[in-house]
Amino acid sequence: MSKPTETSSELLERLQHQVALFARRAEQTRLGGVGKARNSMDRAAYLLLNRLDREGPMGVKALAEAMGIDSSTVTRQVAPLVDTGLVKRTSHPDDGRAVVLAVSPRGRGRLDEVRDSRRRLMAQVTDGWTEGEREVFTDLLVRFNISLADWHAGLGRGDDEAPGATAGASRAHGAYESQGDPQGA
Repeated sequence: MSKPTETSSELLERLQHQVALFARRAEQTRLGGVGKARNSMDRAAYLLLNRLDREGPMGVKALAEAMGIDSSTVTRQVAPLVDTGLVKRTSHPDDGRAVVLAVSPRGRGRLDEVRDSRRRLMAQVTDGWTEGEREVFTDLLVRFNISLADWHAGLGRGDDEAPGATAGASRAHGAYESQGDPQGA
């Protein structure tokens, strides 16, 4: 006997529940990794370092805009990275009066350790998966993150509908987040 067809409402209920479980488990592990780098870098630090590493030095305002967060939040999150030597402040190459943030050699080393640890964790968690399953899951997760970014961009304008004007920007953001780093965050 075949399974009764799930209604759209039931499917969405299962989806929201699985997303909630994923969020809790991700927070429990802090998207850590394996080995000595496990849980050694919080999500904000990882995302900031990752962005600076991939896109190069930039000012606080540009970094905040690229990450979709407030400049004061970036300033607060970057301060301990500067204090610990993972990020350095340097003069803007085109305008020596302006200051930009850049990943320091020490920061790049730590970021590489954490990326490697997280890749190994993803390999362990998906050990029984085929490469095709990993690819499909990653593609769907990228698509889901893009949709969430688009939704949040619409809320930022006070618009409850799917945004149109900012969709391209968040799509670029989502595509960026997925390049070269399968776990993104």
